Amino acid sequence: MMNSRNKKIFITISILIFVILVFKAHSVYAAPDASQAMPIPNINVSMDNAGTSTPQQYVQNIKLLIILTVITLLPSFIMMMTSFVRIIVVFGFLRNAMGTQQSPPNAVLIGLALFMTIFIMYPVYSKINTNAIEPYMQNKITQEQAINEGAKPLRNFMLKQTYKKDLQLFIDQAKLNYKVTADGQNAPLYVVIPAFIISELKTAFEIGFLIYIPFMIIDMVVSSVLMAMGMFMLPPTMISLPFKLLLFVMVDGWYLLVKSLIVSFS
Repeated sequence: MMNSRNKKIFITISILIFVILVFKAHSVYAAPDASQAMPIPNINVSMDNAGTSTPQQYVQNIKLLIILTVITLLPSFIMMMTSFVRIIVVFGFLRNAMGTQQSPPNAVLIGLALFMTIFIMYPVYSKINTNAIEPYMQNKITQEQAINEGAKPLRNFMLKQTYKKDLQLFIDQAKLNYKVTADGQNAPLYVVIPAFIISELKTAFEIGFLIYIPFMIIDMVVSSVLMAMGMFMLPPTMISLPFKLLLFVMVDGWYLLVKSLIVSFS
């Protein structure tokens, strides 16, 4: 009887504690007072009353918009207008030819491709900075002149790596109202960029074919030896992979591959 009474008292006290905690939590997590509310920074990117405002009043908004635009388009610039396409495709062919699956990992290959792209494109970006960015920041040239001057080194780089056949394809399809010169210097960028990408893919596939040949020979030799020994159940890739790695290390494959990629852009 005493145990039953103690049980009822315990349940009653538990219910009271639960109700008190619920009301306490409600008061804690209720809408805070306006005086205690955490201030939220006000970011205004509107251009209202731009005609009556001075440039100093909305220059920060313009800078913010420019930064967001550059960050959004930066991956496209890296992939489509630089040496990144050829390098990353060749690295993919190398990994597939060796049969190492996920080694080196994608992060390592992309990082190496990015740093090689910066190294290869540094002379181009230096010319853009000298001929376009610095004069524009010093108010020596207009924005239109800066864009034209900045596009020249990039156009020259892409045209140097573009096959004439690919460039002529997009020139014919664009149906321009003026004649493009033989060197393509007056071709618009929307014509040069896709032609450059196709040429880069073609060159990368040619390099990939040369990379596949020695590893394919190793696979054929290993498969022939295993068949001659009657070891049909043993996967040839398991035996050929160490020999591929040994061959790649003995010839200093990374040095040869990186050197070939850099020289191919010179």
